[in-house]
Amino acid sequence: MRAGVLAAALAALVCTTATAATTASAESPSPRPAVQVDVPAGVTAGVAVFDRQTGTFTEQLNTAGQFRSASVVKLLIALDVLWNRSPDALSAADRARIDTMLRGSDDTAASTFWANNGSGAIVDRMVTRLGLTDTARPPSTHPGYWGYTALSARDTVKIYRYMLDSAPAATRDYLLGDLRQSTRCATDGYDQHFGIAGSFNRPWAVKQGWSGFSSGGCTATTATVASEPNAKVTKVAKEPAGTVARTPAGADAIDLARPALHTTGVVGAGDRSIVAVFTLHSSGTSYGKAYTDIGRLTRSLNVPGASRPAGTWVGTWGSGVRVRTQATTTSGTVTTLPAGVEVLVGCQQRGQQVSEPPYVNDWWAYLPQYGGYMTNIYLSVPENQVPGVPVC
Repeated sequence: MRAGVLAAALAALVCTTATAATTASAESPSPRPAVQVDVPAGVTAGVAVFDRQTGTFTEQLNTAGQFRSASVVKLLIALDVLWNRSPDALSAADRARIDTMLRGSDDTAASTFWANNGSGAIVDRMVTRLGLTDTARPPSTHPGYWGYTALSARDTVKIYRYMLDSAPAATRDYLLGDLRQSTRCATDGYDQHFGIAGSFNRPWAVKQGWSGFSSGGCTATTATVASEPNAKVTKVAKEPAGTVARTPAGADAIDLARPALHTTGVVGAGDRSIVAVFTLHSSGTSYGKAYTDIGRLTRSLNVPGASRPAGTWVGTWGSGVRVRTQATTTSGTVTTLPAGVEVLVGCQQRGQQVSEPPYVNDWWAYLPQYGGYMTNIYLSVPENQVPGVPVC
């Protein structure tokens, strides 16, 4: 017999998770009946959803709140590079930098543009050009760190509206083309398909941001093992050590202390909806928990034109849990999961027996958003099978 709960305390958590978040539903289009934005406990959020078809907001919460941008500022960096310049006029090196900066959220590429094009002056120029009201260059205490640029949900909507409706067609198609090709694993080893990318079916185009976490999963390995042992990942820092402190009140008062996770982009046919979700999490929050929390928040939103994947959301436990191409530990690795993240299970089937003493299990869950399988042994359910999930 196998149970996916290590102790009574975890069992209580699983019960709560299953009640609150494990929901089987067929694929359904948005808009949905209006509901209150679900902001998980301990999360500070700024949210805006704009329906381009009607020209109205369907969700607004703390839309002017300023958050440190993390990698979302890469949208402004790319637009600045292309201002009054066609993508075809870029050097091969700069084009490659923009591609990896937007698809894989590459920090080195962003830092190169930041240093070469005036650092904070990039933000100043884009504020003027786009009429942004809450955006500001990094605080005076950290002028060299582009990830500390202040952004709000409503300004982010303005940025996407410019790209979609006002930018030259070549610029629009180039930048959105890169955002549509967002890779699951960012170049720093973080799984960046949370929020929008995890909540809705394609078509979507996303630019995500994260800061203040120590481990993001997403380190694939081809090792073949009889069980699925823990794996380690290494963080590529987005900010220097010792700078996670709140800046003084006033113009520079953005929170640099709490972990930040943001999801922004466009969703639906014709890029109907623009979604901007900025979040701060309690100190010490793991990447997997923040990933799960922003997913729940994003799934609660009314996003016209979006469709939602069918399946059941289930919590996981353990770290370095692999997603495989088949229901065996000898098959290839698609990726690893952020520790403790919630996953969407489409169906389940019997496969190779996996052992994690004192548990054994031969059931595997198919995760449609990953296109692969994980052993059920690491799903936070009390039985070998997930209740209510069909057999593949």
